[in-house]
Amino acid sequence: MTNLALFDLDHTLLPTDSDKEWGRFLVRQGAVERDSYAQANEAFYQDYRAGRLDMPAYLRFCLAPLARYPRDQLDAWHAQYMEESILPHVRPEALELLDMHRKAGDLCAIVTATNTFVTRPIARAFGIDHLIGTEPATAGGDPNARYTGEYVGTPSFREGKITRTEAWLASLGKTWGDFNHAFFYSDSANDVPLMEKVNHPVATNPDEALREIALARRWPILELFQ
Repeated sequence: MTNLALFDLDHTLLPTDSDKEWGRFLVRQGAVERDSYAQANEAFYQDYRAGRLDMPAYLRFCLAPLARYPRDQLDAWHAQYMEESILPHVRPEALELLDMHRKAGDLCAIVTATNTFVTRPIARAFGIDHLIGTEPATAGGDPNARYTGEYVGTPSFREGKITRTEAWLASLGKTWGDFNHAFFYSDSANDVPLMEKVNHPVATNPDEALREIALARRWPILELFQ
């Protein structure tokens, strides 16, 4: 029986935060107002780390710039962002972890709260075909149209990661019961709901709150980037 291997992205497979780095990149490009955007970006990041993030408010903030520019400009910026801000952080330890699961024949997916505009090219860089992320809305629902600054469906955040993962599994004709072993690697206490859902939660580069939970529950702790 195929096993299931799920991976958070930011500070789990990457030793950085892709969403925060995209915001910093936009500031450097002059695509957003420098001081106010940088301050808000940092404030939302600290709220996330503290487990008090207002996700709808954050999504309105981070998706708004996508609606201001045409897709070709956004795609050109994203390619530059990948070269400058992401690819230098793709570490061999993460690639080896993914390769271990792929060689075992496991069904692998990245499950991240970060939106899919930012993360889809990152998933490709890791060689992962299946990405579950928050979906930005497009005009008329056309996937190639301009972004609207809104989002569609359930954000893949906290309990939403369970909802979205189960919907993805259903699209493949599968349920949790089809897997003897289901792994989820994450660094964040925000991901405890999905970690409780699988039978192999792995606290990976855990933040302080998740480390305490993992120690109390005897979940394995993986320091991937030591």
